[in-house]
Amino acid sequence: MTTRRLVRPHAEIAFEDSGGGGLPVVLCHGAGMDRTMFAAQAAALTDAGFRVIAWDLPGHGESTLTAASRFAASDALDDLSALLDECRVDRAVLVGHSLGGNLVQAFVRANPHRTAGLIVIDSTWNAGPLAWWERLALRLAAPSLALVPAQRLPGLMARASAVTADAIARTEATFARMPKPVFLDVWRATVSFVDPDPAYRTPVPLALVRGALDRTGNIASAMPHWAKAEGVTEHVVPDAGHIVTWDAPDATSRVLVGILEEWGSAARDGS
Repeated sequence: MTTRRLVRPHAEIAFEDSGGGGLPVVLCHGAGMDRTMFAAQAAALTDAGFRVIAWDLPGHGESTLTAASRFAASDALDDLSALLDECRVDRAVLVGHSLGGNLVQAFVRANPHRTAGLIVIDSTWNAGPLAWWERLALRLAAPSLALVPAQRLPGLMARASAVTADAIARTEATFARMPKPVFLDVWRATVSFVDPDPAYRTPVPLALVRGALDRTGNIASAMPHWAKAEGVTEHVVPDAGHIVTWDAPDATSRVLVGILEEWGSAARDGS
C-alpha cells in the first residue's frame, strides 16, 4: 500500500488504505509504536477481502507533530474522525491496540454511528471499575516513567511489552525513535481515556483480544471482567505478551479474520 498524507492543524498524518469494496477496518497502534506493528494482520485482512486502513498517530512512525504541538487525546480522536472522512468511510470496524484500544473505545462512545464494530487488543477497559490501587498506579505511571533515563526507556518498555526475542528487538527499535518528552505526553493521553462508567455498554459488536502473557497494567485482570460484563468472548493468544501482533503474528491474524468473518456471517443471517 502507498503511504498517503493527511494534513491536520497540529500534525501531518501518514496512513495507508488498501481500497476496494470490502468492509473498512481501521488499525490503530499502541503508544510508542506505529502502523508497522499491524503489517502481518493488514496483509491477512486484505487477502480476506477487507478494506484495511492503517495509520500512524501524531508523533509516531511517519506522522509528525507541528513544532508548537504536543500529543493530546482530543486531537487523536479528531484525527480518527478526519481520517474516516479523508477515506470517505461512513462506518468502519475499529481495531485498537493498547493506546489505540483506549482511543477507539473513546471514539465509539462519542461516535457510535461511525463504528461498525470494535476490536480491542491488549488494552484496559476505559469504562471499567478501578480499585484504589489501580487509580494510584495510573496517577503514578507518567511520573515514574519520567524518572527512567531516556537511553534506558526503550529497552525497559520493550522487555515489558514483548516476549519473543524478535518482538523485543523490533519493539525497542520502534520505541527508540520517539523522543522521551513525546512519549510521556502520549502516556498521559492514554491514561486520560480511562473514564469509569459502570452502566456503559458498547453499542456496537465488540471483540476482545489479549496475549496470554501480557502483564502490563491491569489488562490481564480487567479484560476477562469486561468480556463477562458485555457477554462477549475474550480471545486469548497463547505464548504472546502485550505486543501480540509481533509475538504471535499468524495466530493474531487468524483471530482477527475469524472475528470479522463471524460478524459478517451474523449480519448476513440477520442474527
